[in-house]
Amino acid sequence: MQVSLESTSNLGRKMTVELPPERIDPEVEKRLKSMSRNVKVAGFRPGKVPLRIVKQRFGEKVLQEVTNEVLRASFQEAIAQQALRPAGGPHIEPGGLGEGRGLRYTATFEVYPEFELASVEDLEIKRPVAEVTEADVDDMLQTLRKQRKTWEAVDRPAQEGDQVTVHFKGLIDGQPFEGGEGEDFPIEIGSGRMLGNFEDQLVGVEPGDDRKVQVTFPSDYSKAELAGKTADFDVQVKNIAQPKLPEVDDEFAKSFGVPDGDVDSLRKVLKTGMTRELDQKISTRVKAQVMDGLLQRNNVQLPETMVQQEIARLRSQAMENFGQSDNSQVPDDLFVEEARRRVKLGLIMGEIVRKHELKPDGERMQKALQTLASGYEDPQQMIDHYRHNRSAMANVEAMVLEDQVVQWVLARAKMIDEAMSFGSVVNSASSEN
Repeated sequence: MQVSLESTSNLGRKMTVELPPERIDPEVEKRLKSMSRNVKVAGFRPGKVPLRIVKQRFGEKVLQEVTNEVLRASFQEAIAQQALRPAGGPHIEPGGLGEGRGLRYTATFEVYPEFELASVEDLEIKRPVAEVTEADVDDMLQTLRKQRKTWEAVDRPAQEGDQVTVHFKGLIDGQPFEGGEGEDFPIEIGSGRMLGNFEDQLVGVEPGDDRKVQVTFPSDYSKAELAGKTADFDVQVKNIAQPKLPEVDDEFAKSFGVPDGDVDSLRKVLKTGMTRELDQKISTRVKAQVMDGLLQRNNVQLPETMVQQEIARLRSQAMENFGQSDNSQVPDDLFVEEARRRVKLGLIMGEIVRKHELKPDGERMQKALQTLASGYEDPQQMIDHYRHNRSAMANVEAMVLEDQVVQWVLARAKMIDEAMSFGSVVNSASSEN
């Protein structure tokens, strides 16, 4: 096998491979002889078909099969010989092909970039230090009460927090528009669910009132035909109700799965869950800082092949989330920035794994499998499924290795403890997501 290599760009490579007939013809002959013992051809008894007839009928097909197999195998041999790490699959252009002619082909592809990892010794990571207090549990109980609230009618002017049931009809430039009309429509003042300041204009209304409400649609509104336009609504107030929160008692506790209905037990359950959430948010916050630090400190040239593959993956994922199948009209520009970020981060983390010979830790793997399987009726069955599915296990290994890279960085970076409250950690993490 003869291999010649040239660079077409910093990461682009063009490799020409030439193979002698001896790599192909003997295998073709072997397969044709094997076929002659079993193949059925009209006019000949099974096993008595002459080899020349078998060649005439099946020679081209077998040659193509053998050639494709040799091509794939020789490409792997060639990149190993040249010590190359292709980033994505190659584009193959076959040359000579046929019995007695051997094989010549050209493969063009990109390789992984070579770069020096930046030091993380002076990378500062701010780690939130917080705990769940009894006051935090009180706030959570109040939130749960609001989630279970009921409504009771009142005969007074509407105020913040009330639910106002209305009929409404809106016009833009004197014309009705889609979604601009509703009957017996409940609006909770202060919830922010209605457009603009619609809710604020209902403060002070009473049952039976008619009120004019004017709202301007944002310039970036999802429906382009309404963006930036002003709508005038005629609103008829049907009734007003105020919220009624349930008491925190035995029945309330039982409704959240506390069998004995003990409120103290409910508080303990809540505190345990909140502590788990807090730990997760802290871990997520720290991990995000590590990732951002790696991205900012390392200059990496990105293989365009990998970027395009990631764009396609992100596009398909987005279309699946929206329940659509045709993504041909979705422009790449929507995904380029995120795709480049993910590819760069993957290359940096992969280099850390490779350079420092990190391997998936067995204990971490077991813990990850248990976490993934915990939501299923038979966790062990799900764990066994993962263990017997190479693709699924590869995903788990990648997840574990990612965490190990984070821990590798944290062991070398400067950790700065930052005192925070439960609410500030959880809420800031939520807003960042």
